[in-house]
Amino acid sequence: PLDIRKIRRIAQRILTELGLPDAELSLLLVNDVQIQALNRRYLRLDKPTNVLAFSMREGEFSALHPNLLGDLVISVEIARRQMKQFGLDDMKMVTLLMIHGILHLIGYEHEGTKKGSRQMALKQKELFQQVMQTGIVE
Repeated sequence: PLDIRKIRRIAQRILTELGLPDAELSLLLVNDVQIQALNRRYLRLDKPTNVLAFSMREGEFSALHPNLLGDLVISVEIARRQMKQFGLDDMKMVTLLMIHGILHLIGYEHEGTKKGSRQMALKQKELFQQVMQTGIVE
């Protein structure tokens, strides 16, 4: 089982490293079936994915609560399958997916342009290293 209190501290640290210490987000940890249903409903992709990010910084009501970033949904099953590929344990993999999702929430995009993909990959790597140096994730 994942340590939810530790996940909360990691999320707070990521937001602090991004200069957003007062930002809020929700995080939902799900299985493949659940994330596939969300992916199908909201993105019209009928397959599971590792993380979905639903930004509140876009659209008609984005100014209502400027500190609210949005919602992250992470498939713990996919995270566990990807651990070996990335050489990470489960908490580090969830941390990487949180970073990836939070970057999406604040406007980073890796699909569409090589420049955007490169910028997001660099920022993701930088944030992951910063969070690892804090010792929160063991």
